[in-house]
Amino acid sequence: MFQAGAARTRLSPFWGVELTGWGYYIERRWRRVRDHLAATALACEDGARQVVLVALDLMVIDEGFARRTRARISAATGLAPDSILLTCSHSHNAPAAGGLLGVGECDPAFEDWASRQAATAAILAWEARVPAEARVGHADLTGYSYNRTRPRGDVDPRVTALRVDRLDGTTIAVVINFGAHPCVGTGLWPWDVSRDIPGAVVDGLEAVHPGALALYIQGACGDVNFLPEFSTPDRFHEPAAALVAQAVKALVRSRVMPDPVVAAAVAAASLPTRRWTRAELEQDRREAERRLAGGQVDVSRWRETIGRSMTNRPDDMVARHGGDEAKAVAAMCRFHLEWTGRMLADYETRPESLATEVQALRVGDLYCVANASEFFSPFALEIRRRSTVPELIFACYANGRIGYLPDEHDILAKSYAGYQSPKYCDQFPFTPASGPAMCDAMLRVIHRCRVLD
Repeated sequence: MFQAGAARTRLSPFWGVELTGWGYYIERRWRRVRDHLAATALACEDGARQVVLVALDLMVIDEGFARRTRARISAATGLAPDSILLTCSHSHNAPAAGGLLGVGECDPAFEDWASRQAATAAILAWEARVPAEARVGHADLTGYSYNRTRPRGDVDPRVTALRVDRLDGTTIAVVINFGAHPCVGTGLWPWDVSRDIPGAVVDGLEAVHPGALALYIQGACGDVNFLPEFSTPDRFHEPAAALVAQAVKALVRSRVMPDPVVAAAVAAASLPTRRWTRAELEQDRREAERRLAGGQVDVSRWRETIGRSMTNRPDDMVARHGGDEAKAVAAMCRFHLEWTGRMLADYETRPESLATEVQALRVGDLYCVANASEFFSPFALEIRRRSTVPELIFACYANGRIGYLPDEHDILAKSYAGYQSPKYCDQFPFTPASGPAMCDAMLRVIHRCRVLD
């Protein structure tokens, strides 16, 4: 018999913890809580197999966080670690639990506490399971997001929703999946703790389903933002309202899945990378040293040189340093010195590939496939075309942190995603073959869940 349970714990950071993203060495320690962060878990079983999905209002987590949290859940429940999926909303008004060089100092005490809170949500969800039924549906949302890397670039418009009900008809949980960068509120309240758009969606779905818990699963948003016009106090909630409406629409026309099969699969993906050249490392290091020489920061032509791939919007970086151009450039120079120092220590002996986890969960007709990257939408669309499963959602920023996984366009352009992300992740750059290798690995774990039919 299919059973399910859901639970939530709080993840809002204690005083002094930095929020992640938005700029280099800003030391963005939060000042206010606009809305509280949470860990929300959904546990499902079919009598033979079990899965747990945990949605975290954090920017990113690393592999160590995932390993510790899974171990805690497994020790308390007996569930296999491979059946537990941890995924982040990626709010830029939240801390990280896994370091990204220069864009928000991680607090070890907070990381450990957040892991325990995430584990507690999963354990409580497992203990709360009752006989249940599930339904899933999808709709498309257009006109609210765009591809930020190129004009008329790909966007995955799919909104997928899962609803799990008790047998008396009351709702246990609603899961919604969509892919767009949740940094709409960051410019409006940069010093506030907030879930951003995912939080507004969760609140909206819980208003529609009183007593239920909602989970927002972040999709392939590495190259996708919500439209800039929504970054105002008056229009901030419009994307969330539209997403809630599409989720409700999808569920209204859905049907109950009889005795849904539950399954999980995990595999390792080996992604090709290319070694940094000595010239690339030395160029960044020499420019930083030159600009900082003599006691004054040289800010000449920094947008065309040191700032070209470091930020999508160079002038915003100055604003985030209080309008002080020299301070912003000095922060970029500090970053270049630190990342090259790390890389030069062993870059000649590192493997020229990156091993990372892919995972799939299944609840009946719904398949959830996960990876640790900021996945680009052309890859998500390719997997949709090739998978042929009834309903598919993507859980990105999941079980680890490998930064942006861009497509060939951005890699060849040496863009922020293609050229800067590997630096703050302490990795080699991806190649045009990396994304296709990830897609193949994700399709394999989807197939492993499907063969149970």
